[in-house]
Amino acid sequence: MTPETVLTVASQALSVTTMLAAPLLLTALATGIFVGVLQAATQVNEMTLTFIPKLLTLVISLLVAGPWMLKLIMRFTQNLFTSIPGMVG
Repeated sequence: MTPETVLTVASQALSVTTMLAAPLLLTALATGIFVGVLQAATQVNEMTLTFIPKLLTLVISLLVAGPWMLKLIMRFTQNLFTSIPGMVG
């Protein structure tokens, strides 16, 4: 296994990880900003108020993007497993 192969696999793994995490992180970010603005406007500073909306939007985004995320990680894993013989020998 050459260093170029290792770097290619690592690069692919990082890009898949980024694509898997992006929908959830962006949803949590948008919800956090919205709730933060709402709290600043109403001057209600309750810590649990930010947790529940984030949790609900994360569950909804996981239900929506979950099949795509599962296909993405399965495709990456299958490609990785099928390329193992070429990497070793």
